[in-house]
Amino acid sequence: MRRSDAHEYRQAYNAQAVVCAKGTQLILANGVVTTPADAPSFASTVLGMEQGIGLPRIVLADAGFASGNAVATLEAKGFEPLVAIGRTQPHRPYDFRPPPEPKTARRITEPWRLAMQAKLKSPDARARYAHRKQTVEPVFGIIESALGFTRFHLRGLANVTAEWNLIALAYNCRRLHRPRLAT
Repeated sequence: MRRSDAHEYRQAYNAQAVVCAKGTQLILANGVVTTPADAPSFASTVLGMEQGIGLPRIVLADAGFASGNAVATLEAKGFEPLVAIGRTQPHRPYDFRPPPEPKTARRITEPWRLAMQAKLKSPDARARYAHRKQTVEPVFGIIESALGFTRFHLRGLANVTAEWNLIALAYNCRRLHRPRLAT
């Protein structure tokens, strides 16, 4: 995998996870790809749920997953994808550094991006999209800090996929066991 044409090739993998936003934070589907970008695997990872637990009605994704083909594929299957088009905040509110100089806004011309931008401006879609950062990001944080998984230990796509499946299973087992301890 390479980050760009200016960088060298590295043995690296991009782990994907579809997480339930209804409060359980369970990993519903997962996958591993050998591309640095998230967008090419977006639709296939979500559609991989069809054989298992079934397909969701709404899919929330950050700007890294923004792809016209993926959005069209998901909409054709009856999904309502809510995908960020660009940065939602120009500067992080908790950052102690002075804000950077404002850049000129990126001109959006693609019809699907304009439609998604208009959809995300509605109060209903904005409220639903706000759940993304509090459902997906903690899962990866828990996997790194509580489970201690910071890198893959195997090599080869098949082996890494099996390792990621085990990590997702371990996370789900831990998540299912925790509520029972409180009662």
